[in-house]
Amino acid sequence: MNLFEFDKAEKVNGNYDFIIGTDEAGRGPAAGGVWAAAVCFRENIDKEFFKELNDSKKLTAAKREKLFDIIKENSIYSIKMIDIETIEKINILNSSLLAMKLAINDVKEKLNNNICVLVDGNKLIKDAGFKQKFIVKGDSKSASIAAASILAKVERDRFMDKIALVFPNYDWKNNKGYLTKKHIEAIKKYGITKFHRPSFLKNILETKPTQMQLF
Repeated sequence: MNLFEFDKAEKVNGNYDFIIGTDEAGRGPAAGGVWAAAVCFRENIDKEFFKELNDSKKLTAAKREKLFDIIKENSIYSIKMIDIETIEKINILNSSLLAMKLAINDVKEKLNNNICVLVDGNKLIKDAGFKQKFIVKGDSKSASIAAASILAKVERDRFMDKIALVFPNYDWKNNKGYLTKKHIEAIKKYGITKFHRPSFLKNILETKPTQMQLF
């Protein structure tokens, strides 16, 4: 079963009018916010445009960039970000689910109420207010989840590339905030920035870090 057939089966079996897929990007890194997207594909799209549609992690950056605009042109979508302060306050899992919820509500407002949301992973969104179903490894099964994973990933990567210009020592252009050897060495040498997640760095910094006040 291909990705679009999976969504069609969910739609038909549940007698839904619309299927919305949602996924996040940025749960694991120690820097940068967490992004999530929600995608509902329009009817009668040309699926030839989506031959390469897959889990964003299985695609090259160039393919993700190519699909980014195609997905937006052929869907009702939303992309949301949860910042560092919120991540530190409510934790990364709850922040990821919140980002998904905000994106879903954006898309849901443009559709009728007979929808089902396919949530990537093994958790449902609390106090959702809509029908939902979690799909383990959904980004490799569902077209709408795969599309959401691409939108969230590209949007987050673009942001990390942007702030990497201001904080070049941390190699965010390449590691996107993940704790590579170069990133860890930079943290120990230069301290942390306002884009770092302190709760992710407790095992790296022996003393309370001093935040860089560059801007």
